[in-house]
Amino acid sequence: MEYNCENLENSTLINLYKNMLLPRLIEEKMLVLLRQGKISKWFSGIGQEAISVGVTMALHPEEYILPMHRNLGVFTSRNIPLHRLFAQWQGKTSGFTKRRDRSFHFGTQDYKIVGMISHLGPQLGVADGIALASKLKNKKQVTAVFTGEGGTSEGDFHEALNVASVWQLPVLFCIENNGYGLSTPTHEQYNCENLADRGAAYGMESHSIDGNNIVEVFLEVSKITESMRNNPRPVLIEFKTFRMRGHEEASGTKYVPESLFETWKTKDPIANYESFLKAENILNEAEIIQIKEAFNNSIHKELELSSEENEAIYNEIDELNDVYKTFDYQNIKNNSEAKEIRFIDAISEGLKQSMQRYHDLVIMGQDIAEYGGVFKITEGFYEEFGKDRIRNTPICESAIIETAMGLSIAGMKSVVEMQFADFISSGFNPVVNYLAKSHYRWGQHADVVIRMPCGGGVGAGPFHSQTNEAWFTKTPGLKVVYPAFPYDAKGLLATAINDPNPVLFFEHKGLYRTVRQDVPSNYFTLPFGEASLIRKGDAITIISYGAGVHWALEVLNNNPDISADLIDLKTLQPLDETAVLTSVKKTGKAIILQEDSLFGGIASDISALIMEQSFEYLDAPVKRVASLDTPIPFAKQLETQYLAKSRFEKALKDLLAY
Repeated sequence: MEYNCENLENSTLINLYKNMLLPRLIEEKMLVLLRQGKISKWFSGIGQEAISVGVTMALHPEEYILPMHRNLGVFTSRNIPLHRLFAQWQGKTSGFTKRRDRSFHFGTQDYKIVGMISHLGPQLGVADGIALASKLKNKKQVTAVFTGEGGTSEGDFHEALNVASVWQLPVLFCIENNGYGLSTPTHEQYNCENLADRGAAYGMESHSIDGNNIVEVFLEVSKITESMRNNPRPVLIEFKTFRMRGHEEASGTKYVPESLFETWKTKDPIANYESFLKAENILNEAEIIQIKEAFNNSIHKELELSSEENEAIYNEIDELNDVYKTFDYQNIKNNSEAKEIRFIDAISEGLKQSMQRYHDLVIMGQDIAEYGGVFKITEGFYEEFGKDRIRNTPICESAIIETAMGLSIAGMKSVVEMQFADFISSGFNPVVNYLAKSHYRWGQHADVVIRMPCGGGVGAGPFHSQTNEAWFTKTPGLKVVYPAFPYDAKGLLATAINDPNPVLFFEHKGLYRTVRQDVPSNYFTLPFGEASLIRKGDAITIISYGAGVHWALEVLNNNPDISADLIDLKTLQPLDETAVLTSVKKTGKAIILQEDSLFGGIASDISALIMEQSFEYLDAPVKRVASLDTPIPFAKQLETQYLAKSRFEKALKDLLAY
């Protein structure tokens, strides 16, 4: 292996060696602990150290890196205390995830590292978001993100590269091509000679580098990243390397021809570089032995420190409290004159006033800039706030939600508009597995609001009419808001943007231009988790949200003899359980109306809540009324029969007569 050192100082050459050697020695120790049952799993990066170390040393300490599970050299090169790494792998409290996640599934703002999740693709889009923040703030920083050759088969990879290229984001996409995705060889993963060739398809500069040559990695990445800082743009690098052990230790390596191991053994990045340093009289054998002894002593000492740590006692309150970042709600009262506006105008006003309040708030979505969005909610925003903050996106829901997460990591707020709530299925993974779980896992909040135009009654068919809130009320870590009136929509949207946690904000399309209300002109907030009592009565409790509230009001207006409490939930997570239970204890009967289909909807959980906590107050079974358990149809007659509205009045009267 040849090393073109290009006037690198000896101190730098020695640091490159030390930074490769340390993770190798740690790994060798971890493999012993794995056999002893002291750690549960290990993904080995032996033979790939030059990539992690070379990239990390080429970056500045304040620049973010998003590594994978074979990138121990990233963590050690950033000088993370070893005892904390060991504690992380042993499931100790002084690790980075409070024992809630394993191995390298963590991040740390202190060292500007954002760890992976098992769904490999999302971190690529997250890197886009961090790089976008850097570009908007003119920080002249690069974000580096790692993936394997197998991960390039995921849609997130292609979405992230496309977004980075279209927006010219300073992301260094690092592919570690080690020959196998678990047991699947590269020729079964892609049908091109080099993965670097894919860069051209995205209008992106790309390079193929010997991933086992530490000097080449360090020098090439240093040159590339320095250029990227001055001329922001994405760059794709394919590092050719080989995995000398199994995907993880339990999987073994029987599927790999022995000849490959023999070939790549001669290309070991540490053994070759060590020989070079000795041949050039930069280090001698005695100095190398001394370095290894010092590292082994440090590993032993730090391992003892982590091993001596007492096992933490399970605390249910702590577990529940860490699902969300603490939010100190500020009640900003409306002191302005009210004017009658439509639901859609309230959303638009709320967004605009939040944009004026937060000067780095970014809105992203399809067709939202010059066009103003398909519902024209952001019409005129482009002219007032500029295209940096009102960003048209490619059609790639997953990458844009991930980009929003990256903005949050970099300290910025964002709102993502789903053109229709139905389309979030294309970005489901980052919502439920990244945004929802990050704070619980490693204390990183997701300051993201996803606007969800939803609902039927407008003849839009199965793919533009769903009300899919139940997909998210089930997922701890998400907040779900679903207003029924313009006043609530504006105030709750302001709160959603203030809240540092991920919020799914549902806006019923059927209410956009049909519901009007007096709404204060100025900025104001409303609290989450406080339902509204729309009507008061003694005979029955009606519980609903969104369009269902208006359906219930219509029935009550047509039947003035029915004395009912009508509760508008407004937020589904958090849920105002007190309002529900207080009313049911008064009336003795409860009916829950939702537009969503029946099975698995929020009405089922509210029914269970009432049965468990107010059973002795009930004079009749709790009744749920929902739409049919079918996809929502297009034709008006079919849609009318599908929706819960058509069955609510009869169900209400039947329950009253029980």
